[in-house]
Amino acid sequence: MRQTAGDRLFGVINGILLLLVLAAVLYPLLFVVVASISRPEAVINGEVWLWPKGITLQGYAKVFQNKDIVTGYLNTILYTVAGTALNLAMTVMAAYPLSRKDFRGRNIIMAMFVITMFFGGGLIPTYLLIKKLGMLNTFAVMIIPGAVSVMNIIIMRTFFQTSIPIEVQEAAQIDGCSNMQLLVRIVLPLSVPILAVMVLFYSVGHWNAYFNALIFLSDREKYPLQLILREILILSQMQDMVKMGEETFTRQLMNAESIKYAVIIIANLPVLMLYPFLQKYFVKGIMIGAIKG
Repeated sequence: MRQTAGDRLFGVINGILLLLVLAAVLYPLLFVVVASISRPEAVINGEVWLWPKGITLQGYAKVFQNKDIVTGYLNTILYTVAGTALNLAMTVMAAYPLSRKDFRGRNIIMAMFVITMFFGGGLIPTYLLIKKLGMLNTFAVMIIPGAVSVMNIIIMRTFFQTSIPIEVQEAAQIDGCSNMQLLVRIVLPLSVPILAVMVLFYSVGHWNAYFNALIFLSDREKYPLQLILREILILSQMQDMVKMGEETFTRQLMNAESIKYAVIIIANLPVLMLYPFLQKYFVKGIMIGAIKG
């Protein structure tokens, strides 16, 4: 079809708007990367825009010299891997039965799940429950309270209902597959897109989580990276890294600036590396899983 002048103008305007949106989204990330390897003096004086000024890695060096950051990084990796594995298992075990038409009472159970999205006990009852269960200041408190997301159950259940042909499942049952064999051998291999979406959702959630740690953890050896990052960025607790007694205030300020940007890059690097590998599954899984409720 031949484009009119109005169509071409519309395309040009759309292209310009998309470029502006891309610049608005991409520039903050680019600035943080550039600032993390630039001289702190140049960053503070506003000389850094698109290119680094006086390349230095002193911020990264000071970050990895700090024991709390290294410990927090390892803790976050542990919480993310273990938590995502549990989340994925729980979500599949909840979503698959709810997607089966021969499962009696599935609508009632689904309604009970949905109610929890609108009503909760609040922070104080949750704290008392965690304390009663003996999970305060333990590894489990970072994993079990958020073991499953109702929204993700709904998305995965919808995917199972709309994307796994019922005829395939019936044929497998005729061939002698049990329900567990049907799930493991037929359903899950056909559900790679939605599984990739769940991995991305849950892993990013665990990686960025700090509130549960702030409320339920008291031992610094168990702190996740985000809680350490919070202290650096908000509470400015940098005494161990900048050696306040030996350096001038100006030097402390410069070290703090380089440390801040370096920690942001280190904290977000795993997520940025993970997303490109899951991006194609992410788009497909979201579109299919959100067709209808």
